[in-house]
Amino acid sequence: MPSASTEASTTVGAVSATSDPSHAYDSRVAPGGPGYRRMSLALFLAGVATFALLYSTQALLPLISGGFGVTASAASWTVSAATGALALFVLPMSALSERFGRRTLMTASLAVAVTVGLLIPFAPSLGALVVLRAVQGAALAGVPASATAYLAEEVRPKALITAIGLFVAGNSVGGMSGRVVTGWVAQEWGWRVALGVLGLLAVGCAVAFRLLLPAPKHFVAGSLRPAVLARTVRAHLANPLLCRLYAIGALFMTVFGAVYTVIGYRLAEAPFSLPQGIIGSVFLVYLVGTASASTAGRLVGRLGRRGALYLAGGTTSAGLLVSLSDSLALVLLGLVLITAGFFAGHAAASSAVSHTAEQGRAQASALYQSAYYVGSSAGSTLGAIAFHAGGWFGTVALGLLAVAGVVAITVVGSHAARAQRRLVAAH
Repeated sequence: MPSASTEASTTVGAVSATSDPSHAYDSRVAPGGPGYRRMSLALFLAGVATFALLYSTQALLPLISGGFGVTASAASWTVSAATGALALFVLPMSALSERFGRRTLMTASLAVAVTVGLLIPFAPSLGALVVLRAVQGAALAGVPASATAYLAEEVRPKALITAIGLFVAGNSVGGMSGRVVTGWVAQEWGWRVALGVLGLLAVGCAVAFRLLLPAPKHFVAGSLRPAVLARTVRAHLANPLLCRLYAIGALFMTVFGAVYTVIGYRLAEAPFSLPQGIIGSVFLVYLVGTASASTAGRLVGRLGRRGALYLAGGTTSAGLLVSLSDSLALVLLGLVLITAGFFAGHAAASSAVSHTAEQGRAQASALYQSAYYVGSSAGSTLGAIAFHAGGWFGTVALGLLAVAGVVAITVVGSHAARAQRRLVAAH
């Protein structure tokens, strides 16, 4: 990891929060105060808008397939294009946040994304819809690229994982509400009207976010020099712990993206044959994700980061296996377990990134988000392919393979930590 002096020109915002610990601790926002509540609510709403827009077409894929006369794999690109563009643009957006400020970039990102969201219902073809979704995903990249860095600079360290957990909880509420709203609206008026209604709801969240979020007090503008940015990125990619966390985020999201991309197709087919409104309501299980993400701090406190990841992986695997049943009740139980495990694992891994990266937090977080959404894009596409080839069993097999990867990486991390402790003790 380069010294603070070599990275100061791009990471002074993060350095200002860490170079003088006593001052930073005293001046950052403490949990429970009015500023903390406003900040948490604002970023919660940003998370709601981001996930509602990012996955707005996911619950509607069967209707989009029918409307354009395309396969599930083709329709899934309306999800993959958005998440793939976000993965591609999150790192450049993190650099812009270092220069222009976290709040400024998040505001601009949401403004562009909601504007595109109001145009999407008028897409004349699947190709046009995919292009608009890609633009929307690129715009939304500014929110995850900036949110955790903003919190790391403005919130006291002991409250960081809880604050990030609330932002992740906002993601789960956004994912849930977007799917539930679009499901019922689409059942009555079609998928285009459903996406229009969701766009209007996102506008309200974006306006409330901007009005609530306190002005940053610890941000100092940095440089946009590509060479310095590249040096910071190389330093993060040379950190084995950060790379393991990036891989874990990608693998967890591969499971989640695969499951929720094709679950609508499964529930629309026999033996369930559910109507679109009921299928949309199934996504109420996202509330479980809200709870598991917001309590991730206590889970890590009791079990440690690796223990929390093992528990999250085990819970996700159990949910995948239970979901193989032809009983609707057991399928829903499986979705509950998958959702709880995923959000707990995501919150534990993403907060560990912010804790591990002493310098260049925005870039460290951006790399995690990039890996995370690469996993989402891969999961959406591969999940649809697996479902087409082997039905729900194929999707579950893909998910179990990804969870096995999470466990293997966590085991490697445990061995590396023990080896490091022995090395330190020897000296």
